[in-house]
Amino acid sequence: MDVVCLDLEGVLVPEIWIAFAEKTGIDAFKATTRDVPDYDELMQMRLGHLDSNGLKLADIHAVIGTLAPLPGAREFLDDLRQHYQVIILSDTFYEFSKPLMAQLNWPTIFCHRLEIAADGSVTDYRLRQPDPKRASVKALHALNYRVFAAGDSFNDTTMLSEADAGFLFHAPENVITEFPQFPAADDYAELRAMIDEAAQAPRE
Repeated sequence: MDVVCLDLEGVLVPEIWIAFAEKTGIDAFKATTRDVPDYDELMQMRLGHLDSNGLKLADIHAVIGTLAPLPGAREFLDDLRQHYQVIILSDTFYEFSKPLMAQLNWPTIFCHRLEIAADGSVTDYRLRQPDPKRASVKALHALNYRVFAAGDSFNDTTMLSEADAGFLFHAPENVITEFPQFPAADDYAELRAMIDEAAQAPRE
């Protein structure tokens, strides 16, 4: 059996922090893993800006409630799940993802958790494990699955490297340039064709 692992933000749904930046008018929240490869550095920056601006989990939830999957994402995912096992491997948080998972027909998602104070302030975050996307693919390999993976950012590249075949999707030019070994797709039909072609290759 083959498993497809997909990133969430930028691949199936809009970037949550960019939407939050647009709502709050705080441009610092626009930085994502496309811009800052070090995830801890990025998250510490976000936590600092939340604290300094008095913003809480409820403020982020209010923005997430306005988001919808990217055009064609649900149809792509629904069809993909009829032919492959699919797991979303994301650096988002369970505290963010539930409304979006509902709109995507409840796919399986592996992500992280936030630490929330009694007053609703976001005080810290907890990774599921170090390098979680790569670790998930390695675990699937240990279970004798072939894995095909797609993502758009620096934090996806270890997952793509570990997979039997890895693809960039809607990736910015700086990521495509730095990782030319990964074929890049710009629409769901193209990505699906890449996945299907990889799945048809003889298993080593």
